Amino acid sequence: MGTDTTTPPKLPPTWFKHLFWRGHRLLYRLVGGRVLWTPASKRGWGAMHLTTTGRKSGQLRSVIIGYLEDGPTPVVLAMNGWDEGQPAWWLNLEAHPDAVIRLKGQPERPVRARRVEGEERERLWRLWAEVDEGLDAYADSRSVDTPVVVFEPLDASS
Repeated sequence: MGTDTTTPPKLPPTWFKHLFWRGHRLLYRLVGGRVLWTPASKRGWGAMHLTTTGRKSGQLRSVIIGYLEDGPTPVVLAMNGWDEGQPAWWLNLEAHPDAVIRLKGQPERPVRARRVEGEERERLWRLWAEVDEGLDAYADSRSVDTPVVVFEPLDASS
């Protein structure tokens, strides 16, 4: 996204990132939404629980991912911990965009995921870049584009 070519910040090893998020999902199963946090935290971004439908299995799949808020709309980056490839949750949403999210202090709610493009993507990317100064360097280290995804409320009529 950026024009600056900088060395990406050092990332923890892939096994550590996977272990961390698996542990976070386990804690979520044990104590619920208390392990989530909001963008008002010192991190500047929140953690949400996302449940998708598996693109191959059709089974429900859950993950904890980081998000920002654009007004009432959660915005995420499908970045797979900055590793190569797209995260499974994003591939699931491409096949089945209807999902369920839970934010700290809120009940679960049905949403539809939508990949944003053009000016909207640029604006939301900049929103993330304000929170994560290494964002462009991380993204430049990947050979695939990083989708910017919004979760819009799913009306009962949808």
